[in-house]
Amino acid sequence: MTGSRILVTLTLLAALASVTACGRKAGLDTPYEAAVQARKDAEKAKQPLPPEPEKPVKDKKFILDPLI
Repeated sequence: MTGSRILVTLTLLAALASVTACGRKAGLDTPYEAAVQARKDAEKAKQPLPPEPEKPVKDKKFILDPLI
């Protein structure tokens, strides 16, 4: 029973380590920033360019914003 407990513990530790290593450590990109970056990457790789992204509209204040 001790051997199976050790195996389960090691398996859980390995799963935990693999999950925590996913993703990148940086701020999130807005859809506009991602589209601009995709366009730059396609231009650099000489691939067909995606459509030009539209600038986002200035964010309007909402009455419940202070609660968030």
